[in-house]
Amino acid sequence: MPELPEVESARAVIERWALNRMIVDVDDSDTYECRPHRPGQIGEALVGRTLSAAHRRGKSMWVDTSGGGPVLGIHLGMSGKIVIGDGDGTEIDGGDYWERGRKPGDHRFSRFGVTFEDGGSLLLIDPRRLGRVRLDPPVEKLGPDAQFIKPDAFRGLLASSGAPVKARLMDQDRIAGIGNLLADQILWAARISPSRPADELDPDEVARLLRATRAAIRDAIAQGGVHTLKVVPYRKKSARCPRDRAPMAQGTVGGRTTWWCSQEQA
Repeated sequence: MPELPEVESARAVIERWALNRMIVDVDDSDTYECRPHRPGQIGEALVGRTLSAAHRRGKSMWVDTSGGGPVLGIHLGMSGKIVIGDGDGTEIDGGDYWERGRKPGDHRFSRFGVTFEDGGSLLLIDPRRLGRVRLDPPVEKLGPDAQFIKPDAFRGLLASSGAPVKARLMDQDRIAGIGNLLADQILWAARISPSRPADELDPDEVARLLRATRAAIRDAIAQGGVHTLKVVPYRKKSARCPRDRAPMAQGTVGGRTTWWCSQEQA
Protein backbone atom coordinates (compact mmCIF):
# COMPACT_ATOMS: atom_id res chain seq x y z
CA MET A 1 0.00 0.00 0.00
CA PRO A 2 1.44 3.40 -0.92
CA GLU A 3 2.63 5.43 2.03
CA LEU A 4 4.16 8.91 2.05
CA PRO A 5 7.40 7.92 0.22
CA GLU A 6 5.54 6.14 -2.60
CA VAL A 7 3.14 9.04 -3.04
CA GLU A 8 6.09 11.42 -3.11
CA SER A 9 7.62 9.36 -5.94
CA ALA A 10 4.37 9.71 -7.90
CA ARG A 11 4.23 13.44 -7.24
CA ALA A 12 7.85 13.83 -8.39
CA VAL A 13 7.10 11.96 -11.62
CA ILE A 14 4.20 14.31 -12.36
CA GLU A 15 6.31 17.35 -11.51
CA ARG A 16 9.16 16.28 -13.76
CA TRP A 17 7.28 14.83 -16.74
CA ALA A 18 3.66 16.01 -16.88
CA LEU A 19 3.60 19.74 -16.20
CA ASN A 20 2.98 22.38 -18.89
CA ARG A 21 1.69 19.86 -21.47
CA MET A 22 -1.63 20.78 -23.06
CA ILE A 23 -4.48 18.38 -22.21
CA VAL A 24 -6.57 17.34 -25.23
CA ASP A 25 -8.51 14.36 -23.87
CA VAL A 26 -9.46 12.77 -20.54
CA ASP A 27 -10.72 9.28 -19.75
CA ASP A 28 -12.79 9.62 -16.59
CA SER A 29 -15.25 6.85 -17.41
CA ASP A 30 -14.58 4.80 -14.26
CA THR A 31 -17.42 6.12 -12.13
CA TYR A 32 -16.13 4.50 -8.93
CA GLU A 33 -12.57 5.78 -9.18
CA CYS A 34 -13.80 9.23 -10.27
CA ARG A 35 -16.68 9.52 -7.79
CA PRO A 36 -18.66 11.72 -7.24
CA HIS A 37 -18.24 13.02 -10.80
CA ARG A 38 -20.29 11.85 -13.76
CA PRO A 39 -18.38 10.56 -16.80
CA GLY A 40 -17.00 13.49 -18.77
CA GLN A 41 -17.16 16.01 -15.93
CA ILE A 42 -13.46 15.92 -15.07
CA GLY A 43 -12.62 16.03 -18.77
CA GLU A 44 -14.76 19.13 -19.27
CA ALA A 45 -12.78 20.84 -16.51
CA LEU A 46 -9.32 19.83 -17.75
CA VAL A 47 -9.30 19.81 -21.58
CA GLY A 48 -7.59 22.92 -22.89
CA ARG A 49 -5.56 23.40 -19.73
CA THR A 50 -2.15 22.25 -18.53
CA LEU A 51 -1.06 20.80 -15.22
CA SER A 52 0.94 23.55 -13.55
CA ALA A 53 2.18 22.34 -10.13
CA ALA A 54 2.16 19.05 -8.20
CA HIS A 55 1.68 18.95 -4.43
CA ARG A 56 1.53 16.35 -1.68
CA ARG A 57 0.55 16.21 1.96
CA GLY A 58 0.91 12.82 3.57
CA LYS A 59 -0.58 10.21 1.26
CA SER A 60 -2.72 12.72 -0.64
CA MET A 61 -1.62 14.37 -3.87
CA TRP A 62 -3.11 17.16 -5.93
CA VAL A 63 -2.20 19.08 -9.07
CA ASP A 64 -2.96 22.69 -9.95
CA THR A 65 -4.18 23.52 -13.44
CA SER A 66 -3.50 26.53 -15.63
CA GLY A 67 -5.67 29.60 -15.95
CA GLY A 68 -7.05 29.36 -12.44
CA GLY A 69 -8.67 26.04 -13.26
CA PRO A 70 -9.74 23.37 -10.78
CA VAL A 71 -7.39 21.36 -8.62
CA LEU A 72 -7.04 17.71 -9.68
CA GLY A 73 -6.86 15.42 -6.65
CA ILE A 74 -5.29 11.97 -7.06
CA HIS A 75 -5.22 9.29 -4.36
CA LEU A 76 -3.31 6.08 -5.09
CA GLY A 77 -5.46 3.89 -2.85
CA MET A 78 -3.77 0.59 -1.97
CA SER A 79 -2.03 -0.27 -5.23
CA GLY A 80 -1.90 2.79 -7.48
CA LYS A 81 0.85 4.00 -9.78
CA ILE A 82 1.11 7.14 -11.88
CA VAL A 83 2.46 6.33 -15.35
CA ILE A 84 3.65 9.10 -17.65
CA GLY A 85 4.08 8.09 -21.28
CA ASP A 86 5.46 9.75 -24.38
CA GLY A 87 4.17 9.15 -27.87
CA ASP A 88 7.19 6.96 -28.68
CA GLY A 89 6.28 4.36 -26.03
CA THR A 90 8.71 5.56 -23.37
CA GLU A 91 7.21 5.40 -19.89
CA ILE A 92 8.17 6.37 -16.36
CA ASP A 93 6.14 5.57 -13.27
CA GLY A 94 5.97 6.33 -9.58
CA GLY A 95 3.79 5.16 -6.73
CA ASP A 96 3.14 1.80 -5.12
CA TYR A 97 5.90 -0.82 -5.10
CA TRP A 98 4.90 -3.93 -7.07
CA GLU A 99 7.10 -6.92 -6.27
CA ARG A 100 6.77 -8.24 -9.82
CA GLY A 101 7.12 -4.80 -11.36
CA ARG A 102 5.14 -3.44 -14.32
CA LYS A 103 6.11 -3.80 -17.95
CA PRO A 104 5.93 -0.69 -20.18
CA GLY A 105 2.68 -0.67 -22.08
CA ASP A 106 0.81 -2.74 -19.51
CA HIS A 107 -2.25 -0.56 -18.94
CA ARG A 108 -4.71 -3.31 -17.96
CA PHE A 109 -5.70 -1.59 -14.76
CA SER A 110 -5.90 1.99 -16.01
CA ARG A 111 -8.66 3.80 -14.10
CA PHE A 112 -8.08 7.39 -15.24
CA GLY A 113 -6.14 8.91 -18.08
CA VAL A 114 -5.09 12.24 -19.53
CA THR A 115 -3.86 12.61 -23.11
CA PHE A 116 -1.52 15.47 -23.96
CA GLU A 117 -1.32 17.41 -27.22
CA ASP A 118 2.18 16.05 -27.87
CA GLY A 119 0.89 12.46 -27.88
CA GLY A 120 1.94 11.65 -24.33
CA SER A 121 -0.29 10.60 -21.46
CA LEU A 122 -0.75 10.42 -17.70
CA LEU A 123 -2.44 7.29 -16.35
CA LEU A 124 -3.54 6.10 -12.92
CA ILE A 125 -2.90 2.34 -12.93
CA ASP A 126 -4.70 0.79 -9.98
CA PRO A 127 -5.22 -3.01 -9.85
CA ARG A 128 -7.24 -2.99 -6.63
CA ARG A 129 -9.42 -0.07 -7.77
CA LEU A 130 -9.27 1.68 -4.42
CA GLY A 131 -7.73 4.94 -5.61
CA ARG A 132 -9.63 8.09 -6.37
CA VAL A 133 -9.53 11.03 -8.76
CA ARG A 134 -11.64 14.10 -7.99
CA LEU A 135 -11.79 17.82 -8.53
CA ASP A 136 -10.98 20.25 -5.72
CA PRO A 137 -10.30 17.68 -2.96
CA PRO A 138 -10.62 18.85 0.70
CA VAL A 139 -6.91 18.73 1.47
CA GLU A 140 -7.33 21.32 4.20
CA LYS A 141 -8.76 18.58 6.44
CA LEU A 142 -5.46 16.69 6.52
CA GLY A 143 -3.04 16.96 9.41
CA PRO A 144 0.49 18.34 8.97
CA ASP A 145 2.75 16.36 6.66
CA ALA A 146 4.85 13.80 8.53
CA GLN A 147 7.95 14.75 6.54
CA PHE A 148 7.78 18.40 7.58
CA ILE A 149 5.94 18.47 10.93
CA LYS A 150 7.42 20.88 13.46
CA PRO A 151 8.67 19.63 16.83
CA ASP A 152 6.02 21.54 18.80
CA ALA A 153 3.21 20.08 16.68
CA PHE A 154 4.68 16.60 16.98
CA ARG A 155 4.89 16.88 20.77
CA GLY A 156 1.34 18.21 20.89
CA LEU A 157 -0.23 15.40 18.88
CA LEU A 158 1.31 12.83 21.24
CA ALA A 159 0.65 14.65 24.52
CA SER A 160 -3.04 15.18 23.72
CA SER A 161 -4.00 11.49 23.49
CA GLY A 162 -3.77 8.35 25.55
CA ALA A 163 -4.19 6.17 22.45
CA PRO A 164 -1.40 3.72 21.57
CA VAL A 165 1.47 5.65 20.07
CA LYS A 166 1.29 3.66 16.83
CA ALA A 167 -2.38 4.54 16.39
CA ARG A 168 -1.58 8.19 17.01
CA LEU A 169 1.19 8.18 14.40
CA MET A 170 -1.23 6.71 11.84
CA ASP A 171 -4.05 9.20 12.52
CA GLN A 172 -4.12 11.09 9.21
CA ASP A 173 -6.13 13.96 10.73
CA ARG A 174 -3.28 14.58 13.17
CA ILE A 175 -0.19 13.74 11.12
CA ALA A 176 -0.51 12.85 7.45
CA GLY A 177 1.48 10.19 5.64
CA ILE A 178 2.46 7.42 8.07
CA GLY A 179 1.09 3.99 7.21
CA ASN A 180 1.52 0.58 8.79
CA LEU A 181 5.03 -0.33 7.59
CA LEU A 182 6.42 3.14 8.15
CA ALA A 183 5.00 3.22 11.69
CA ASP A 184 6.59 -0.12 12.56
CA GLN A 185 9.97 1.09 11.25
CA ILE A 186 9.74 4.37 13.17
CA LEU A 187 8.86 2.70 16.47
CA TRP A 188 11.49 -0.01 16.00
CA ALA A 189 14.19 2.58 15.28
CA ALA A 190 13.12 4.62 18.32
CA ARG A 191 12.95 1.49 20.54
CA ILE A 192 9.41 2.35 21.69
CA SER A 193 6.58 -0.13 22.18
CA PRO A 194 3.78 0.47 19.65
CA SER A 195 1.15 0.02 22.37
CA ARG A 196 2.55 2.64 24.77
CA PRO A 197 0.00 5.37 25.51
CA ALA A 198 1.16 8.37 23.49
CA ASP A 199 0.74 10.83 26.36
CA GLU A 200 3.07 8.80 28.59
CA LEU A 201 6.18 9.31 26.45
CA ASP A 202 8.82 11.44 28.14
CA PRO A 203 10.58 14.31 26.32
CA ASP A 204 13.60 12.19 25.38
CA GLU A 205 11.36 9.49 23.89
CA VAL A 206 9.36 12.05 21.92
CA ALA A 207 12.56 13.56 20.52
CA ARG A 208 13.84 10.10 19.61
CA LEU A 209 10.54 9.30 17.90
CA LEU A 210 10.65 12.49 15.84
CA ARG A 211 14.22 11.76 14.74
CA ALA A 212 13.19 8.23 13.77
CA THR A 213 10.22 9.57 11.81
CA ARG A 214 12.36 11.95 9.80
CA ALA A 215 15.03 9.32 9.17
CA ALA A 216 12.55 6.64 8.04
CA ILE A 217 10.83 8.98 5.60
CA ARG A 218 14.14 10.30 4.25
CA ASP A 219 15.54 6.80 3.77
CA ALA A 220 12.38 5.40 2.16
CA ILE A 221 12.21 8.26 -0.35
CA ALA A 222 15.89 7.89 -1.21
CA GLN A 223 15.78 4.10 -1.50
CA GLY A 224 12.52 3.72 -3.44
CA GLY A 225 9.80 3.02 -0.89
CA VAL A 226 8.92 1.71 2.56
CA HIS A 227 9.66 -1.88 1.48
CA THR A 228 13.38 -0.97 1.62
CA LEU A 229 13.36 -0.01 5.32
CA LYS A 230 15.48 -2.09 7.65
CA VAL A 231 12.86 -3.78 9.83
CA VAL A 232 10.34 -4.54 7.08
CA PRO A 233 11.86 -7.91 5.97
CA TYR A 234 11.69 -9.08 9.60
CA ARG A 235 7.93 -8.58 9.96
CA LYS A 236 7.25 -12.32 9.75
CA LYS A 237 7.00 -15.45 11.88
CA SER A 238 10.23 -16.85 13.33
CA ALA A 239 12.13 -13.68 12.44
CA ARG A 240 14.63 -12.13 14.81
CA CYS A 241 15.27 -8.46 15.36
CA PRO A 242 18.09 -7.32 13.06
CA ARG A 243 19.53 -5.21 15.85
CA ASP A 244 19.69 -7.51 18.90
CA ARG A 245 18.54 -10.89 17.49
CA ALA A 246 15.62 -11.14 19.95
CA PRO A 247 12.46 -12.73 18.50
CA MET A 248 10.13 -10.38 16.67
CA ALA A 249 6.70 -10.15 18.31
CA GLN A 250 3.40 -9.72 16.49
CA GLY A 251 0.00 -8.40 17.54
CA THR A 252 -2.72 -5.91 16.66
CA VAL A 253 -2.36 -2.25 17.61
CA GLY A 254 -4.82 0.38 16.45
CA GLY A 255 -6.56 -2.25 14.36
CA ARG A 256 -3.42 -2.99 12.33
CA THR A 257 -1.05 -5.95 12.26
CA THR A 258 2.05 -4.83 14.11
CA TRP A 259 5.57 -6.20 14.58
CA TRP A 260 8.13 -5.16 17.18
CA CYS A 261 11.30 -6.33 18.94
CA SER A 262 10.30 -8.44 21.92
CA GLN A 263 13.26 -7.17 23.96
CA GLU A 264 13.96 -3.54 23.11
CA GLN A 265 10.32 -2.55 22.55
CA ALA A 266 8.78 -4.52 25.41
